[in-house]
Amino acid sequence: MKYSRLLLAIAGLLIAPFLMAQDNIKKTLPEVFIKNLDGEKVNIQEYAQNGKITVISFWATWCHPCKRELDAIADLYPEWQEEYDVEMVAITIDNARSMQKVKPMVETKGWEYTVLSDVNEDLKRAMNFQTVPMTFLLDQAGNIVYQHNSYTPGDEYELEDKIKALVKK
Repeated sequence: MKYSRLLLAIAGLLIAPFLMAQDNIKKTLPEVFIKNLDGEKVNIQEYAQNGKITVISFWATWCHPCKRELDAIADLYPEWQEEYDVEMVAITIDNARSMQKVKPMVETKGWEYTVLSDVNEDLKRAMNFQTVPMTFLLDQAGNIVYQHNSYTPGDEYELEDKIKALVKK
C-alpha cells in the first residue's frame, strides 16, 4: 500500500509539469474551408485573424438548445458589438438535405450574425467536439480562450463576462 502511494506521488510529480505546459499552448482555429449561405468557400481563419473578439457558435436547425442560445445572444449582440467590438459567427452543421431550412430560419429569426455552413462537418471534426450547441470564444489575436457546450438560460451572461475580461486585458 505504501509503495503504490509513493508511486502515485512520483507519477504526479513527473506528470504535473507536462500538464502545466499544455495549459500554456495556445489553441487556435484550424485552417479549414467551409461555405457561406451563398455556397462560396470561406477560410475560417479569416475570422480568427480579424483583430476582434469573435464568438463562434456551432448549431443546427434541428437543435432546440442551439436555437435558444442563438436567440438569447441575439438580444445582447447589438450591445456586444457596440461595447466590445464582438463578431458573432454561427456555423450550422446541417447536412445537405436539411440545409435548405437554414437560410429561411436565419431570416425568420432575424439573426444579425455571419452564418456559415459546415455541411461535411470538416471543421467540427478538426475542432474535435461531438455535440451542438458548441461555442468558442476567440480573443483579438485569434486564440481560443473559452469553450462551452450545451445551453442553459443564462449562459449568454457567462459568455459576456468572458468577453468583458478580454476587453480589460
